[in-house]
Amino acid sequence: MKIKYKWLIPGMGVKRWIALIVLGLLFFTIGILILDFHSSTTPEAVLVQFVNSYVSNPWLAATLFFSLGISICAVGFRKMVHSIIEVVSPDEVDDLAEVVYRKRSLERGPRIVVIGGGTGLSMLLRGLKSYSSNITAIVTVADDGGSSGRIREELGILPPGDIRNTLVALADTEPLLEKLFQYRFSWGEGLEGHSFGNLFIAAMTDITGDFETAIKQFSKVLAVGGVVLPSTLTTVNLKARYTDGSEIIGEHNIPQFGKKIDFISLIPSGVEPLPEALEAIAAAELIVLGPGSLYTSVIPNLLVNNICEALVQSSALKVYVCNVMTQPGETDQMSASQHIAAIFKHTRGQKIFDYALINNQRLTASQARKYSSQNAYAIKADTNRVKEIGVTPIAVPLLERGELVRHDSELLAKALMKLLMEHRSGLNKL
Repeated sequence: MKIKYKWLIPGMGVKRWIALIVLGLLFFTIGILILDFHSSTTPEAVLVQFVNSYVSNPWLAATLFFSLGISICAVGFRKMVHSIIEVVSPDEVDDLAEVVYRKRSLERGPRIVVIGGGTGLSMLLRGLKSYSSNITAIVTVADDGGSSGRIREELGILPPGDIRNTLVALADTEPLLEKLFQYRFSWGEGLEGHSFGNLFIAAMTDITGDFETAIKQFSKVLAVGGVVLPSTLTTVNLKARYTDGSEIIGEHNIPQFGKKIDFISLIPSGVEPLPEALEAIAAAELIVLGPGSLYTSVIPNLLVNNICEALVQSSALKVYVCNVMTQPGETDQMSASQHIAAIFKHTRGQKIFDYALINNQRLTASQARKYSSQNAYAIKADTNRVKEIGVTPIAVPLLERGELVRHDSELLAKALMKLLMEHRSGLNKL
């Protein structure tokens, strides 16, 4: 049976409301006829004359039929929509108007591109998705440790971990489904340590034969409000050169206690980005780099061909979000300005952002003690030095409440949106 006729099958819960809408239209039509037909032998005129024989004022009768017809149509249409939504998405029936308003509002939100990887990127997206569904996340694919590394080595596909975290962060889905895709097996030979979401992406890649297509299908499953793109579809490794001249290959090997990173490069070099990534950068109103591991999450994306050039040419507001804590073995003792200087060193001096969002909220005594025992310290907000580099610092409180020291996703998103609004109004034009 063709789809258009299936609405007429008994039990669909729709026909009664369609009939009510038709009745409403009939009353509305009668109201029009009362005013348009006064002397005629047509069936419509006979009906009007019958009505007029009982009502002395045709204008009053027309108004009554108009009102009754519109009211009946409205009730019928509302009931029909609710009947459909109740099956498709039961939890949203009572808040239908709010759901429609929110989704339409997000569709009109600013075009945002975020570049990075790791938990920092996921945290940022959880805040930004409340302001727009026009978000494109460009994610690093150099991870070679843990579940992602094992899948990469054994199955020969790109590491799915950062992609998975980003998709889940942008998802508009049930909490249970989110927990499922973030679930990590703690038992089972061959399964222990693997994330269910990573295995799902791996299976989808095998089914579709394409990693990019697998991501798109995963996005549909999670109702992702945005687009997630790997920075490249080429399998790459990270190589670090330290200030003592030594080198090491492998993202998970790079953090080395007592060593300072001088430069990061990709193996192979000169890999190409996805065309969609360059298109998103060109169309963006706001581009955000970070937060995230400086050398293993943020900078690797900038080493892909043409990414830096696209950022330089973009007319968007470009902001770097500095981490709140140093990372042992990676950014020991580095201040905010030193993070920025390291980025510009890898972009061959090209200025790819104009603003730096830096936390200036102090840690509590217990937080400082806890993290210092792990050789992690609050990053110094040396705003004067940041200005000397040619970047405008925006120092504001950005910490989440609690014992863990990390950005508050809502505070960070609000700060970025405020900066964008000022940029649009010309208040912070450089």
